[in-house]
Amino acid sequence: MKKSDFFYDLPEELIAQHPVEPRDHSRLMTVNRNTGEIDHKHFYDILDELRQGDCLILNNTRVLPARIYGIKEGTGARVEFLLLNNKGDDVWETITGPGKRAKPGSKFVFGDGILKAEILDVLEGGNRLAKFYYEVNFYNCLEKIGQMPLPPYITEKLENQERYQTVYSKEIGSAAAPTAGLHFTQELMDKIKAKGVNIGYVTLHVGLGTFRPVKADDITQHHMHSEHYWLPEETAELINRTKANGGRVIGVGTTSCRTLESVATFEGEIKECEGWTDIFIYPGYKFKCIDALITNFHLPESTLIMLVSAFCGYENTMNFYKKAVEEKYRFFSFGDAVFLR
Repeated sequence: MKKSDFFYDLPEELIAQHPVEPRDHSRLMTVNRNTGEIDHKHFYDILDELRQGDCLILNNTRVLPARIYGIKEGTGARVEFLLLNNKGDDVWETITGPGKRAKPGSKFVFGDGILKAEILDVLEGGNRLAKFYYEVNFYNCLEKIGQMPLPPYITEKLENQERYQTVYSKEIGSAAAPTAGLHFTQELMDKIKAKGVNIGYVTLHVGLGTFRPVKADDITQHHMHSEHYWLPEETAELINRTKANGGRVIGVGTTSCRTLESVATFEGEIKECEGWTDIFIYPGYKFKCIDALITNFHLPESTLIMLVSAFCGYENTMNFYKKAVEEKYRFFSFGDAVFLR
């Protein structure tokens, strides 16, 4: 298939710039992937869509406030760092701007000195390796001085940074939020559990590569970025028990989906597992774990709409995206949700 097969026309005003309050009052489209039937609801109605014995699998990653601003020692020139990957021993792969100020040996100060950095190396492609220095706790420093690395299509300032975290976020390490989970409130999760629906967690740290456009016209030539995941034993047992009892495994977000499908594909079964995945799911892929999917509305020609097309069918997917535009649903990270069943 060609990249252009996944294009749709999206008016700019439908790109959500801020989250809905309360979280679960966003709109919810439901799509029957066998018939293509579409219904329009609100996210709190997800409770009616779930059955006793189902399980929801959520990604409990927590977003790093990974954008920090500082000055270069000696010159006082301002610089921006965006932290990408923790390489260990307080060394991070970063994007720096302006890059010409971040040559090997250059030193920088952030937040009146609570955090310092030295550039160790320039990588192929221009990213930097930076060694960080601090007195107490690195992540506490980031919480004090860092800003959320919001996607480029969100241009309004986020007043409450917790609104770019899920209410169940726990394991810090993502460069972007698993946005399908932003619709859940703790109250809604309590109601879901009370209905007899089990909840399990995986961790996949979302990389900025999730926003990387597909450049190859032939989508099979696209190479995915790699992301770290962890599937704990208790979640594996929950999934296997749910399957054995005839319940549905419902992935919350493409990150949960990619984690489960990676383990099922590369391990041959669902079991406790940790590693890196660059799985690319597009039409023709045979799903091995999930039975239903909760997700947001994704960018045209993105790997995420390709994943949805693989799960729901290409014609169904392009049809419900067209309907979402007609009905003025809100799109992307802070937008509305769709339940594919």
